[in-house]
Amino acid sequence: MNLGAIILTGGRSTRMGVDKARLIWAGRPAVERLAETARNAGATVVLTVGGDDHGLPGAPDPEPGLGPTAAVAAGARALAAQGLARMLVLAVDAPTLSAADLAPLVSAPSPGAAYAGLHLPFVVDLGALPPGGEAGGALGGVLERAGLRRPPVPQAAALRLRGANTPEERAILEAELQARERSWPAR
Repeated sequence: MNLGAIILTGGRSTRMGVDKARLIWAGRPAVERLAETARNAGATVVLTVGGDDHGLPGAPDPEPGLGPTAAVAAGARALAAQGLARMLVLAVDAPTLSAADLAPLVSAPSPGAAYAGLHLPFVVDLGALPPGGEAGGALGGVLERAGLRRPPVPQAAALRLRGANTPEERAILEAELQARERSWPAR
């Protein structure tokens, strides 16, 4: 499939009050959960972009604190340097996603897809990304210029896809995750 993944970890987490990348979700760090989900969705390489070391290979965010577009461009360069042609982009604040939630994006034909009304997650052919990746630019504009398909958000996955930016959103998603994990067979 030639798919790599990046996990955006460089946000300031002001609404959450703590670094979202370091939060523990049902006993596991957010970054660890997302890396496993990315691999289950078909990614052969998983990198973090921005923030501190999170136990995975990373690409530096060239413009920390100025938004995700420069981080996406940095991740794309790092994956292209490893010979990958397609990229799954995940936000660290959505660690309860499942590979099934991502399947419609991963299986989308070229140039890729993002759910309607959401900027993250998305899948894109690296060659479809607009040049540059200017810091502070709008991620929605990048998705539009790349020509991504915009399938509707699956209702059952809507909360997981939006992620948790506040302690209240985290509590809701954590409860859903724990219920889901209780119903799954042991890993």
